Amino acid sequence: MTPPGSGAHGGPLYALKRLLYRHGRPGRLARAMNRLDILQFAAGRLSPRSAAVLEVRGRASGRTISVPVAVADVGGRDHLVSMLGEEANWVRNVRAAGGDAVLRRFGGGERVHLEEVVPELRAPILRRYLELAPGARPHIPVDRRAPDQAFAAVAPSYPVFLIRYVER
Repeated sequence: MTPPGSGAHGGPLYALKRLLYRHGRPGRLARAMNRLDILQFAAGRLSPRSAAVLEVRGRASGRTISVPVAVADVGGRDHLVSMLGEEANWVRNVRAAGGDAVLRRFGGGERVHLEEVVPELRAPILRRYLELAPGARPHIPVDRRAPDQAFAAVAPSYPVFLIRYVER
């Protein structure tokens, strides 16, 4: 397993993709790409089945913040994973909002409540997430085919949230 930020994890292409999110935040190009993903994923057109848009109230601005996410289905339950770790803005906003958010996918939106999953239960969810979200692979320093112990070792650094659908 390679530590986060090292160029050895995934080679030059992964290093280039990590540059889009230098210091754990999207740069200008990544923000532009995210805006396009938000439009596409919310509409549900030509989107991967796992693609969605998370809308959460900004902890400082109070405005609705939208971010493209991948929904990882494990054991009949849906989860969100922070590919950028603990300091991702959306994670901090979800925590400040008490877990309340809206998830948009397939052309509609649903109110959800996000509950943080304890690190001891994150490994299978992280594995599934990396299967579904190839764009996240450069940011999580474990190969998607690695043994469970490798996922357990990085699990405390990557928040995972169980999605509870409020209006289902």
